[in-house]
Amino acid sequence: MFIGAHISIAGGIQNAPRRAFGLGCEAMQIFTRSPRGGKAPEFTPEICQEFKALSGKFKLQNTYIHTPYYINFASSDNKIRYGSINIIRDELERGSLINAKYIITHLGSAKGMTHNESIEKVIEALAKTLENYSGKTKLLLENSAGAGEIVGSSLADLKIIIDGVANNFIAGICLDTQHSFVSGYDWRDFEKTLTRIDKELGLKNIKLIHANDSKTDFNSKRDRHEHIGFGKIGKVAFKNIVSFAQKNNIDLILETEHDKVTEDIKLLKSFRK
Repeated sequence: MFIGAHISIAGGIQNAPRRAFGLGCEAMQIFTRSPRGGKAPEFTPEICQEFKALSGKFKLQNTYIHTPYYINFASSDNKIRYGSINIIRDELERGSLINAKYIITHLGSAKGMTHNESIEKVIEALAKTLENYSGKTKLLLENSAGAGEIVGSSLADLKIIIDGVANNFIAGICLDTQHSFVSGYDWRDFEKTLTRIDKELGLKNIKLIHANDSKTDFNSKRDRHEHIGFGKIGKVAFKNIVSFAQKNNIDLILETEHDKVTEDIKLLKSFRK
């Protein structure tokens, strides 16, 4: 398993591998477009080749792409929902051009519909996204922190969605430790939490972990990342999380602020040893 962080693509994606190496990353996560909106930068053959060559030079084992924040498969507004479908499909195609392993996406927020209706909307949209897709890059669904009417804080719901789409291009989930902690999965009681996750989701469906400590309390439903060991989850829990990831060949990606992300990476690597 490899350890890395989310890396800026300022100036072009070809600049990300060097930045990742400078922070001590063995893998990295990037955006390929602005997470807030706007047209995606073009991936020319030259840019893609340079990115892949530099990823090799700096020994980055895996690249992951996080989708923009505005994705909403559960929206009752068809313009938003079909826009999300088009963006995710485009991200999968772009990921295939640069040999990204997975695209990671949140599912969106459901307003004005029942819980079951929102799940059905998401299943329908994901099925449409993957229609006739045959690229190299696969899709991971990320669990949410559980605020408001956001879909995906329950791992059992993610399992229903994965099974409902029934497409091999959905590889499983990206499990965010902070989001899961604030939505009711207590990593401090590690074995109990792991047993619960296995029952709801199946541990085999965890393909990537976002390793983030939490500024906010257990079950608070608030998305606030903290540096490893400085939050409410704590170092002991992360030692267990690293051990689990290592046994199952699951990469860890940090989404903490870059002021101390190098320390976070070093700490996780020390737990791995």
